[in-house]
Amino acid sequence: MPPLIGTREWAKLPLALGAVLLVIFVATFFTTPAGKLNWWLEVGPGVFGMVALALTFKRFPMSRLIYVCVFVHILILVYGGYDTYAKAPLGEWAKEAFGWQRNNYDKVGHFAFGFFPVFTLREVLLRKTKLERGGWFVFVLVSMILGFAAFYEFIEWWGALALDPAGGDAFLGSQGDIWDAQKDMLWAGIGASLALLFFSRVHDASMEQARVALTSR
Repeated sequence: MPPLIGTREWAKLPLALGAVLLVIFVATFFTTPAGKLNWWLEVGPGVFGMVALALTFKRFPMSRLIYVCVFVHILILVYGGYDTYAKAPLGEWAKEAFGWQRNNYDKVGHFAFGFFPVFTLREVLLRKTKLERGGWFVFVLVSMILGFAAFYEFIEWWGALALDPAGGDAFLGSQGDIWDAQKDMLWAGIGASLALLFFSRVHDASMEQARVALTSR
């Protein structure tokens, strides 16, 4: 059957969101006080994610929820990468407001690392494998997020070693907490778990909307 709206019409939302992000990228990349290398280290994964979605769009268009999730996630990355996570203004405000000893905006970033990408993993696995919804599927998804979170801690470590001591510490963002890496992975796992617990049905509805819009009349 002919498609209801076609991929060209379906592309309007991701194109619009992508255009907004490109403007934000240009504005923040050239004005960041933390340095362009730090910006790339923090925001680069989001840029690569955008490119991957664009390259695979024609043969594997995702549900609209995925594009919104990627958009919000990248905004969080840009906000953290602009001043560095350890100096993010929102985290500084919370530090003063709640009497915390450190800027905890990095925990927002790691929570988002689990909360938003888990929907992309969920959609790919449901559409391209024989895995089915259920407890074991949730376990697989959360385990994958924890694995990616652990690997990202390796990337932070390697990035810190590759930079000068001051720049490396800014990227690592541990702020003197010896358990920072473990806490970061935990927050990613919490983000993924809460996303699946409260928004799986929303994601299912978004996938069904995409299926109907793109494959039937």
